[in-house]
Amino acid sequence: MSDMQYTRLGNSGLLVSRLCFGTMTFNSGAEWIPGVGKVDQKPATEMVSAALDAGVNFFDTADGYSHGESEIILGKALGECRTDAVICTKLGFRQSDGILDAGLNRRHVLHQIDGCLARLGTDYIDVLVLHKTDFATPMEETLAALQTAVEHGKVRYIGVSNWPAWQVARAIQYQRDNRMTPFTCGQYLYNAVVRDIELAELPMLDAMGGSLMAWSPLAGGLLSGKYDPDDLGKTADGRLAEGEFLDIASTQAKAMIKTLQGIAESRGVHMASVALAWVLAKNRTHTAIFGASKMSHLDAALAADSLALEDDDIAAIDAVAAPAKRYPQWFDTMMTDEQTTKALS
Repeated sequence: MSDMQYTRLGNSGLLVSRLCFGTMTFNSGAEWIPGVGKVDQKPATEMVSAALDAGVNFFDTADGYSHGESEIILGKALGECRTDAVICTKLGFRQSDGILDAGLNRRHVLHQIDGCLARLGTDYIDVLVLHKTDFATPMEETLAALQTAVEHGKVRYIGVSNWPAWQVARAIQYQRDNRMTPFTCGQYLYNAVVRDIELAELPMLDAMGGSLMAWSPLAGGLLSGKYDPDDLGKTADGRLAEGEFLDIASTQAKAMIKTLQGIAESRGVHMASVALAWVLAKNRTHTAIFGASKMSHLDAALAADSLALEDDDIAAIDAVAAPAKRYPQWFDTMMTDEQTTKALS
């Protein structure tokens, strides 16, 4: 058996590898995000096979990645190993200019599930995640559509991505009240330099029994080790050369790169491995979605699974980009009862 770390997906009994292979880079020719979708079938199949051999059983894709080509390539790459894999795919973003071809309404959700199944070449989706919010559709309608898909055997588990904490908590409570299948996971942007979800979404997931699937754990490649901290746009083939949408302050970016570089050099490991290991170290239930466009990227990601960071390493990384507490978080911290805290510590 592999030495890969596994965890339960939320409160379910589904065991998934803590490293999840994200296939946003898989593309067979579609015009998509420059610098991202550039891996065709042959290298994709080779990397998926290597990931499986290393113990990775969790794979992430979406109907919107390269207009569905990512799903097609992943399905073919898994081939006869489909039953060894946990496939997570997502839906919700606009698929065409047609007014009906977007959102989380019943029509679109059920239609896209059938499309995902066809592209993946499978008869069930292990984990279906709602990729975004939809202000135009009542939450109850979306949850009912998901329940239909679960009851028909097309979907096994469900989750959300990019939803605010209050909306997820409201949805899970509705699911519980109506004896529906609950959300088991949340996909959120989380890495050493973007930690906004520590204030609300992570505490919510913990309280509601969900687990985190951290997307962009390398901050769009910023923490991959390929960039010079003094000239972040220098690497011509890097994603940052095409623009950076995470809105990370350059001072924090430079400080984080230098901190990660120092730890990586002292441990004799790749900087990307350190950045991924930090995400995994924050909570035993976390999974990190890593991407790869070449085998060396995959190797660096896989090395994170066995990299145990020291407490001093984690503290050094934490200190660079801790999220500023907002009200009421700072009020709760300031007004915490010291005697109760001491008595229970």
